[in-house]
Amino acid sequence: MTRAIVSDTGPLIALARVGHLDLLRRLYGQVIIPPAVHAEFAPGSNRPGARALAATLQAGWVVVQPATDMNVVSEVARHLDRGEAEAIALAEQRSARFLLIDDAKGRRIAHRRGVRVAGVAGVLLAAKSQGVLGAVAPVLEALSRAGYRLSPRLIAGVLARADE
Repeated sequence: MTRAIVSDTGPLIALARVGHLDLLRRLYGQVIIPPAVHAEFAPGSNRPGARALAATLQAGWVVVQPATDMNVVSEVARHLDRGEAEAIALAEQRSARFLLIDDAKGRRIAHRRGVRVAGVAGVLLAAKSQGVLGAVAPVLEALSRAGYRLSPRLIAGVLARADE
């Protein structure tokens, strides 16, 4: 099993809303989130994806862990929201396989700090290449219908890489 990944809120909610959250478990085993990300997706609420995310916590493959270096959290939080800041700090602290984040500014800051990043599109490509997902196009369409913003250029690039 590979090192766990750390995730920001957006990709978790997006995958939960379209019924593909389990791809993360199947591909990476465990997903670690900081407390601010846990609070953002409000597992006890009726928000879209909240029930699926709560089930992952109960099943134990999504785990909440705090970042220990609050100086890093404070530094990054000057530029990003608290969830993104804690996720970047936690990924850095744990030398995570990568940080699952789609926010462009968050990705840039994480990258500058030496944290590897991937987004939902990268997860879908990995799932297809490993035979866990038959096609990425239907999932990208579902994400779009659910209101998840992926640029047309990114979608075209992903479909080209997936040979779809």
